[in-house]
Amino acid sequence: MTESAHPPRVSDILAGIAAEEHETVSVSDVTHAFGDRAFGALMFVFAAPLALPMPPGVSAVLGAPLLFITVQWMIGRDHLWLPGVIANRTMSRTDYVALMGKLTPYLAWLERRLRRRLTLLYGPIVDRLTGLFCVMLATIVFLPIPFGNMLPSFAIAAFALGLAERDGLAALIGWASGLLSIGILALLWNGIVAGLIVFFGVVSDNVGWLAGLFS
Repeated sequence: MTESAHPPRVSDILAGIAAEEHETVSVSDVTHAFGDRAFGALMFVFAAPLALPMPPGVSAVLGAPLLFITVQWMIGRDHLWLPGVIANRTMSRTDYVALMGKLTPYLAWLERRLRRRLTLLYGPIVDRLTGLFCVMLATIVFLPIPFGNMLPSFAIAAFALGLAERDGLAALIGWASGLLSIGILALLWNGIVAGLIVFFGVVSDNVGWLAGLFS
């Protein structure tokens, strides 16, 4: 595929899909529309909603395909492959147009600030490392951690837009926010473990007194 000097923006391609006259839009429609940019596009589509507060269980629904995509990026596949259970997922065109109506203004705002730069942050070796990092972040997203998936999802969305537009600054934002999310999770996890240790320590020290309450 020959890349033009100014390839179509992600928002333009998504809008083009909305303009087609089919009753439904499938994940495979999006994959085919983006061609060799499908990795970045679908990573953004699945990660961006999770950067916002979402109902319980949504992270598991969107996190599973996100894991599938990031693993393929990590191992260096040239073209994205999705199993039928993911590729054939559809939504009505009405719902798709409504979603694009909400998403496009923000996406267009971001895209006006994206440009091809710092491209040394994209390449065979760096892509493998970034893909591995995104797999780690996608795993965190998939886990049922209250509000723990928002910052990792934001990081993946930044990597995704950077990958689609070849903007290394977006990749740097992805690395910074991803490392911050892991650091926060580690601090919270240590606090939870420490709290459990203190709790069970108090219980063990007072087991006799507690048993007396029920005698």
